This record gives sequence, structure tokens and C-alpha cells, in this order.
Amino acid sequence: MRRTAGGGGREIRPVYSPAGFDTELRGAVEELRAGRWMAMRTLLARTGTAWGLRTSRSQVLGVVAAGSQVVEAWLQEAPQDADARMMQARVAVERAVRAHRERHHRSLELESAARQECYAAAEQLSADPVPWVCLLALARLDQAQERPEHRERAAEPMLPPGPWGLLYRVYERDRYNREAHHRMLHFLHARAEGHHGSRASAVDFVRWVSSWAPAGSELLALPLYAYVEQFRRQIAQQRDDPLLRQQWAHDPIALDTRSALHGWFDQTHPATQSVMDLNHLAHALWAGHRNADAARVFTALGPYFTQQPWLHVAEGPERPDRAKAEFLRARAESLAADN
Repeated sequence: MRRTAGGGGREIRPVYSPAGFDTELRGAVEELRAGRWMAMRTLLARTGTAWGLRTSRSQVLGVVAAGSQVVEAWLQEAPQDADARMMQARVAVERAVRAHRERHHRSLELESAARQECYAAAEQLSADPVPWVCLLALARLDQAQERPEHRERAAEPMLPPGPWGLLYRVYERDRYNREAHHRMLHFLHARAEGHHGSRASAVDFVRWVSSWAPAGSELLALPLYAYVEQFRRQIAQQRDDPLLRQQWAHDPIALDTRSALHGWFDQTHPATQSVMDLNHLAHALWAGHRNADAARVFTALGPYFTQQPWLHVAEGPERPDRAKAEFLRARAESLAADN
């Protein structure tokens, strides 16, 4: 697919927008922040059974709505609305995740309530993958894998026990769901942090996924996230060893980067792509010294910037301002080399 310029001028002011290229979602987010839910209801109704789009839009809306009572007001107004019930599950899960991260004294209570909301949403609209994606998000909080559904055997022998049953519930509804696989990757990272598994499991998982993901699937970009996390941990242990930065130019990272570029980026329309995925791909190409290809991705991105992966790979990752500086440096170098 030929790429059209997407605001790839030489000088830009980086923009962070959780809605990315989705202008309809951006409008609903603005209304939501103003305390109004009608635009959210209309957007989700219009999204219908486009399950991948429903998943990504509801994820953004859930993050924004978690700090208010807007979804509760909608659900009270329309208790039989499956979209309202699904969004209540989204909000409950986001609050539980935040409470766990902040070690809030009510974290276990909020986690239990969120799980109940997920099952209620799944019952109200059985074809919807989102409640099962939400349950995968909660699985990350169970680092010790105390719940039986979080230590099921995987169909792939090389992969460790985990919430595979939940992931397969998503498979039944939306086989290549982007968020579900990212949630599974988060679970494997949390499992390793809790010393209940090998850090290699995350890389094994993403390579397994990319081995069967079809052309055009955003799952082909999934390995790039595992490599960034692996790099972050290596840097934390060894400081900034120059040899670590050379790995982006060599296989298997370079091979997976090419797969993401040609199998996903070149096969799909820019307006449908996640700006988070594009930022990860732009970084991998630039760090792998493929500046001409990186320039194409930066051009498609326009001004849209995400903190990750740039903060994890910047010199001085403890300073949030370094992420934007690293993004601008990589972009400028890539576009200059493409002249």
C-alpha cells in the first residue's frame, strides 16, 4: 500500500492524544471529560460488532471515565444497555488496576467488584470480547496465580501456565484482538516480576503469536513491545552498555521489525493504525539503522507521540521529558537521512 504524507513536516510540536487518528473517538472523549455520556453511547452504538474497534475505543473511554461517575449515570439511566454495562466493566477494571498500582487499601475489594462487573457484561452480550479482555487485564494483578483460571495450561507446550482460558474466550469472539494479546503479555511480564516465571516467556509468547498472525494484523507489532521491555530490564541491570543498543540491528529483533513493517504497516491503512504501535515500529527501525523506513513511519505518524517506547530507551529514563526529546531526535535523524 502506498503511504500518503500524514503531517511529516520537518518541524512539529509532538501531540499526545489517546484517541490517535480516531476523530470520532476524540469527540466522544471531549464530551466525556465534560461529564456527558451521550456521545459515548452514540459512538459505541455506531461501532456495533466491529469487535476490534469496539475494544480499542472502549479501552480509551474507560481510562478517561474511571475518574468520574459518568458511566454510572449512563447505566442508571439505561440499565439494560449492553454498551453501558460493558463500559461499567471497563471503568471498574481501570479503577482496580490503579488501586493495585498505588497499593490502595481497597485494592482487593475493587478487584473483586471489577470481576463481577466483567461477568455481568459478558452475560448481557455474549458475543462481546471486551468483558473477557477486561478479565485478562485483572489477571495481571494476580502475580502469584492464586486463582485457578490464571494457571491453566497453554496449548503451546513452550508457554507457561496462565489465563489461557480467558484468552481463548476472546479467540472465540475476535481471533486477532490486539488488546487481549497485549494483556497476556502484561500478565507474563508481571509473572516474571513476581518471580513466578522466566522473563523469556514473554518473548516466547510474542514470537508464537507472530508465527500465526496473518498479514495486516497489528499482532505482528507485538514482539516490539517485548523487546523494549527486555531492553529496559537489561539497561537497569547493566547501565547503558553500548552493545545493548546494537541488538536492534540484528536478528531476531531485526527480523520481527521487518515483519511488522511489511506484514502490518505496509498492508493496512494509516487511519486504522494504533499510534502506540507506530511509535514502537518507528523506534525499532530507527534504532536498527533503517532510517528510510523509519522516515515512512514517522511521516504516517505526523505529530502523534506516545511516552513509550521512547522513555524506556532514552538516556536518563527516570526523567519523563526525555521521552519527547528522544522521539524528536529519532524523527529528525530519520527524515534527514531520507533526503
